[in-house]
Amino acid sequence: MKITLNNRPELFDFKKITVTKLLEHKNYTFKMLVIKVNGKLVKKDAYDSFELNDGDDVTVLHLVSGG
Repeated sequence: MKITLNNRPELFDFKKITVTKLLEHKNYTFKMLVIKVNGKLVKKDAYDSFELNDGDDVTVLHLVSGG
C-alpha cells in the first residue's frame, strides 16, 4: 500500500490498515493528535475502524498549547 503521510510518500506491506495501526506502526504517541485523510477530519473514536486505502493523503498534526 502506498500513501502520502505528512507530504512524504510511504510504502507499507499492509493491504489495509486502520488509523490506529498506522499511528502505532509509525510510533506516534502524542496524546493530542488531529488526523486528516484526503482533507477530511477523522474523529478520534473512529481511529480503530477507519481504514486507509492505497493512494490516500494522510496528515497527522500534533496539537500543542502553552503560554
